[in-house]
Amino acid sequence: MFRKLALCVLLTVLAAPLAADTGVQVRKPRLLLVPESMVNETAAQQYAQLKQQAAVRRALNTSEPVVARVRAIAARLIPHATRFNAKAAQWAWEVNVIDAPMVNAFCMPGGKIMVFTGLIDRLKLTDDELAAIIGHEIAHAALEHGRARMSEAVLKNVGINLAAAYFGLSNVGTAALAQAAQLAVTLPYSRSHETDADLAGIELAARAGFDPRAAVTVWKKMSALGGNQPPQLLSTHPAHATRIRDLEGALPKVLPLYEAARTRR
Repeated sequence: MFRKLALCVLLTVLAAPLAADTGVQVRKPRLLLVPESMVNETAAQQYAQLKQQAAVRRALNTSEPVVARVRAIAARLIPHATRFNAKAAQWAWEVNVIDAPMVNAFCMPGGKIMVFTGLIDRLKLTDDELAAIIGHEIAHAALEHGRARMSEAVLKNVGINLAAAYFGLSNVGTAALAQAAQLAVTLPYSRSHETDADLAGIELAARAGFDPRAAVTVWKKMSALGGNQPPQLLSTHPAHATRIRDLEGALPKVLPLYEAARTRR
């Protein structure tokens, strides 16, 4: 119990707020023991496998208008990712669409974006709403949430000494890293990560000239879509009502950015 408590305290202390003269205030973890290159390489490999599997099923990028729409929206958002991570300018960004009914989208570490057509079709998303979702996913990557989760998993599984020594890689260490890498790109983020990605996402959208108020309508649509969402305390994601409240509270900080971007366009 004490060890778990100490780890939680350490992770909290090492999560530093990103300075912002305008826009939202979010926290970027400092506990990033696993090299960025390892996280990005793992994500790129899994992304390539997913594309290959989708291509075999003839589900990858099957509708040129949809792909063009998603890529155009992402292209406006991506340059603003450097607001939260300067290294994003050097990432090998990639944007693809899978024709499948899942209401889902993600951006893996290193800028690998995937959108499922079920998200667009079932929620009947406007461009502003789609930008809010893609912006949210880009924010996860920019804030290095996958890398932070991978680092936390290593600490839990093999201990601080091994992690801090950058993996003198015993057999146990190698197995733990493999498990941590899986966590970094496949499992849901924590509630705090989701909240920060919500806020950073609407700032990205606003700076790109998309109406950030669309993020609120997205989550209202998500709520109306149904599904048995677990209670907030038992979920890795905030409750829909909590997300909507937090997004509405942040709008005054990003609406001026949206108006300025509209003026420039």
